[in-house]
Formats: sequence, structure tokens, C-alpha cells
Amino acid sequence: MGRSELERLSCEELIELVLRLQRPEKTSRTSSKPPATDRKEQRVHSKPGGAKPGHECHSRVLSDDPDTLVEHRPEACACCGGVLPGDLCAEIVSVSERVELPAVAPIVTQHRRLAIRCPTCGTRVIAPAPEAARGTPFGPRLHAVATYLKTFQALSYERLQAALSDLFGLTLSQGGLMNLLRRAQGCFRPGRDAAIALLRRAEVVACDETGVRIEGSSAYHWLFHSADAVVHTPSPTRGAVVVREMMDGHRPAVWLSDRYTAQQGHAAEHQTCLAHLARDVAYAVEVSDDPVPWRLQLWLGSVFALAERVTHLAAATLSAKRRSLDRQLGAFLATQSRCDLTRELQAKISRARDQLLVFLAYPGKVEPTNNGSERLLRPAAVQRKVTNGYRAMWAAEGEAAIRTVVDTARLTGANTFGTILKTVGA
Repeated sequence: MGRSELERLSCEELIELVLRLQRPEKTSRTSSKPPATDRKEQRVHSKPGGAKPGHECHSRVLSDDPDTLVEHRPEACACCGGVLPGDLCAEIVSVSERVELPAVAPIVTQHRRLAIRCPTCGTRVIAPAPEAARGTPFGPRLHAVATYLKTFQALSYERLQAALSDLFGLTLSQGGLMNLLRRAQGCFRPGRDAAIALLRRAEVVACDETGVRIEGSSAYHWLFHSADAVVHTPSPTRGAVVVREMMDGHRPAVWLSDRYTAQQGHAAEHQTCLAHLARDVAYAVEVSDDPVPWRLQLWLGSVFALAERVTHLAAATLSAKRRSLDRQLGAFLATQSRCDLTRELQAKISRARDQLLVFLAYPGKVEPTNNGSERLLRPAAVQRKVTNGYRAMWAAEGEAAIRTVVDTARLTGANTFGTILKTVGA
């Protein structure tokens, strides 16, 4: 805005402009920005890390089946110096362990085809080509290790090449690694299709997305999940067409997401993420001295407290509490305010008012926040920051298929690497 434009502003407009410029920047507490973007001075004055008072102490669990057991017995009495025979009864005073990794070297099986001259007719007979000579020379465990390190430890091709060389003595070119990973990714397509089939039968579906670079262009990593399935998928667009293609006509009872427009209208009811709303309210409380945001913050605190015990209350009680909370919210929204932040907040809440307390009608099935989706998306966001995205769409689609199969299996307690090995070796 230039000087001439500023001179045309009224006194009231200038005051409003100055107040806007004096507002503090948004932080991870008052917006969806990650904590790493907070200013250093804010992090210095933040609460210290580590265990908090009252936190239950945890220690490493000892092995139930150790490979070697060594008993240390006293040989002489510390008091009189008498010899203590080995057949005396002893009690265990303490147990400690030392854990070590064995040296790992690749197992190379070399197959040689032999030719033999028939002594009867003189024909030169060659052995048929073994199965090992067909296709890749690398076994399923090597495929699984490379897939695990590339996908879930976010190693680049260069770092993966170095890790395999330093840890296992394997020399592979980056092109060979790319072909290896592409073969492994193909094994996850049936599992991805099965997860999508489960998603399309779900009663409750939650969804979120995050930005990613694919082939040098801005794209999106989408996530859909239900009680039985987790589905990752890349797309060049953030539009609602991605949701429609994924659900293929299925309309769940409830859809859980943020207030983004493309996420709306895909189910009979919609639960808006209250964590996003709470951050907006926290920013308004921090910036403004208007009482409405503060009252909304107290209202959200009551909602979150109710959510913690929602499965322990009767349906009639939940219904009554929902009506009470809705009346309180209506009073907040009807309150007149001169603060523009408050008015914007009231407008946001008014548009999503019927989507804030839907979880009370589905105790234990619908969460009040979409934090579950954000937790499932976090590894993909870390991968994006470490590797800066994907060079090709096939790589993005293949990794999404791997994450789909692994995250779906983890819903039943399956191990990440075990799931990869089982899928690749199937």
C-alpha cells in the first residue's frame, strides 16, 4: 500500500490497520504451523522436555529367552574368608544384560549350469536354467530391507547405497536400487486394493492431505482412514475429485476432516476437527481482549473433557449435554463484537455449527479431532522434508501403496518390517 492510498484512509481505517500490523505472528499453538517454525525465543521460554511430575517410569524389558546365560557366584565369604562351594543354594540378586548385533554379511548362492557329454550317443546335455537365474539376483529380504530404509527411514538413493555398502558389504548402483525398489513396490498393489475395498465399506472415514513435490511440480499426498483400513494416495490436485474417485460412490455415515471445502459433502454427517478450531480460538484469545474468544475457549475445554468420557455415558445423557452445549454456542455466536477477529471466528463457527458435536452421537466411533489423520501423515511429511519429494509419479504411487499396506497392517499390531518382508516374499 502506497503513501497516496494511506492518505485516503479514514482515521478509523488507519487505527484498524495499525492494530492488524501489531498482531503477533501465528505459532504452532495458535495455527496449523509445525512447532519447528516457532521463533527461537519462544522455544527458549517453552516448557522443558523430559518426563513430567507424576509420569510413570519405564525401563527396558529384559529378554525372556536369552541366547546365553552366565551366573556369577561369590567364591569366598566376605566376612570370614571361608570358601563357598558351588553346590550351595543361591538366590538371584539382580539381572543385567548386554545386547549385541552379529556381524551381517550377505549370503551368496552361486548357481552353475553344467554340461555333460552323453557316453552312449555323444550328445552334449546342458542342465536346465534354474529358477534363480530368472529375474532379479536379489532375494526377498534384501528387497524388504531396501524398501524399509527408503520408505520408512527416508533415505535417498545415495544414502541407501552407502548404507547397504557400509552395513552389509553390498555394492549396488543407484539404477539397480531403483529397479529393486520398483519391483518391491509392485508386490503391494493387491494389498492396497484390499485396503481401498475396506475403506469403501466403512461407516466412518477420516481424511487429510499435505503438499509434496512430484516430478518437480507441486502435488498432494492424500490420506484416508477408517477403523479397518488406511489408504495413502498421491494426486496432482487438492480438489474434491480425489475424494470422489477414492470412495467410488460410497457415502459413509460420518466424514471427519478440517473445514477445507473439498472435504465437505461426502457423507451423511460431517465432524469438523475441533483441534483446528481450538487453535483459531487460541490465536483470537492471544491477540484480542474481547471476551467472546475466551468464552469459546472455555466451551471447547468442556467439549474436550466430555469427549474423554463419552463412552461411559448413556445415550440420553449425551443427547442432553449436546443440546446444552449447542445452546451455549448459540449464545456466543449471537454476541455482538467490535473485534474483527471475533467476528471472523463467529462466522467460521456459524458455517460449521452443525458439524462440531456430531461425535457425541457416535461414542467411541468418531473422534472430535482429526489428529489421527495428522499422525498417519507425519511420516510422509518427514520424507518430503528429507528428500524433497519424488522424481517420478511411479515412485510416489509405489511408496503410497507400501504405506497403505503397512499402516493397515499396523492397525492389528503388525510389525512394519515384518509386514514388508511378508508382502515382498509372498
